[in-house]
Amino acid sequence: MRRFCAYIICLPIILFPILSPGLSWGLASNNIPLDSPIYTYMDKLSGFGLINSDIHGLKPYSKAEAARLVLEAQGNLKKMGPHAPELAREIVSRLCYLLPREIDLYRREGKAPTFDYNPLSGARLRYVYLDGIPRSYDRLISDTGHQGIFGIGDLRKYFVPVMRAGGSEGTPMMENNDGIVYREHNNFELRADSEFYFTRYCSALVEPLTLVSGVNIGGPGPHTNLEINKGYVKLGGHGLELEVGKDENWFGQGYRGDLVLTNNAENLEEIKLSSPEPVDWPWFKRNIGLLKYAVIFSRLSKSGEGEDMRKPWFAAAKISLKPTKNLEIGVNYSRQQGGPNVVEPGIFKAVFSVGQSNNGSNSLAGTEIRYRINWLRGTTVYWEYYGEDSYVVIPIVESHLAGIYIPRLTADGRNDFRFEFFYGNPIAYTDYKFPEGYTNNGLIMGDAQGGDTKDYYGKFTHYFTLRNNLSLDYFHTERGWVGRVGGKGAPEEIDGGRICWTLPLCRDWDALINYGYEYVRNFDLEPGKDRQDNLLRLDIDYRY
Repeated sequence: MRRFCAYIICLPIILFPILSPGLSWGLASNNIPLDSPIYTYMDKLSGFGLINSDIHGLKPYSKAEAARLVLEAQGNLKKMGPHAPELAREIVSRLCYLLPREIDLYRREGKAPTFDYNPLSGARLRYVYLDGIPRSYDRLISDTGHQGIFGIGDLRKYFVPVMRAGGSEGTPMMENNDGIVYREHNNFELRADSEFYFTRYCSALVEPLTLVSGVNIGGPGPHTNLEINKGYVKLGGHGLELEVGKDENWFGQGYRGDLVLTNNAENLEEIKLSSPEPVDWPWFKRNIGLLKYAVIFSRLSKSGEGEDMRKPWFAAAKISLKPTKNLEIGVNYSRQQGGPNVVEPGIFKAVFSVGQSNNGSNSLAGTEIRYRINWLRGTTVYWEYYGEDSYVVIPIVESHLAGIYIPRLTADGRNDFRFEFFYGNPIAYTDYKFPEGYTNNGLIMGDAQGGDTKDYYGKFTHYFTLRNNLSLDYFHTERGWVGRVGGKGAPEEIDGGRICWTLPLCRDWDALINYGYEYVRNFDLEPGKDRQDNLLRLDIDYRY
């Protein structure tokens, strides 16, 4: 294991000189929070045809990358002249206001001051009232084995007939929240960002978070937590960046969830080598397309006790390629490896073996595709295919995610619609070597709905103005139809919806009001145990 740790530490040093030729360091900048409306703004600009060089499958975006895309949109907006949609003008204007440093210094990196800081670059005050209990994913799962590629063949002969799924839903109707869990009754949260810059080459961010949860008059005392939700140092920019610290990650095309890596679980304490902007290889861009990549090394939180205690190493990698302005494809890979109470058969087999035998690891891998249909008002379709195990690298225990996004349901772009479908294999996010499965601090690192699941999701949004908009979403989730051991229990079904109204308070401040309701049949797969959950959320955001 010591040798394996040494490989993890040394790999960024090895990759650095390999990737360096042709990669100029640009403007170091911090990342945009994954729940920021800036991502929706970018999707809308792409739907208007004003952005063609965005790569959607690797997030978060750096602020410098967002500035690059805004400048591209500005240029295309000028070409449209007086026929440019009003909403598109509002978006570009708002983004220029939110990204002043990066837009001012982009392609003028030498003008960056030696030292600069912003003591309050963003902040959020949140209140959540929860009347509900999170579902537990901790149960035994039946594994039939003998899977093939797209169901063809018998390539998985080595398997354990009964697996254990681990983890929890966290907070009902509040998925993808950096691992932050709200308790029943009243919850109060405050987070604030501070940014620091040293020349053009280095940036840093720290985001402390205070959470007071489970406040109930006459009930037990509340739970108080103060932690660093995000905190990192970044070196470089353009096509080569090194990041060290604690941060969010998202691999894939999904909106409600994704299969391999999301911000549903606690943020990773990581070493990350990536290209915040497309790699600047002129020949490659001219003949093949735009390329972005990310390589992450981390260690997951401790889980279990005694012989079940685990604290595995974690690695993930993603490559996204955009060969044309409308087509994006990607491949990614993630792996839990070793740690306490995991037997490894030697370093070579641990790192390089795949398929039929125990190599002390649990891996997910797969591919994705995204295509924009310009003549259909910029409608985008996407599909992801990922596997939990592999045979000669090819994933064979399959999960899928498919979606369609219509950014201009009406020509002016003030109405849009999204639909997604997620299928999680019965043994998705499980592994017999890691009893808690593919989790970090109790929450799944992939799709929040877990394995043995079908999830249908739709969302409609209307923009009165850019910052004054109303959205309605609906979801139907089915769990436990296939993987129940011995057929015991009953399938769980959920029908729910949310209404969300966002409105401006002043130039720097926005408010959000959200109410969610869901009805759960056979809660936690127990026959006849039905329940109703309610959630009320109020946010006040500063330049978020």
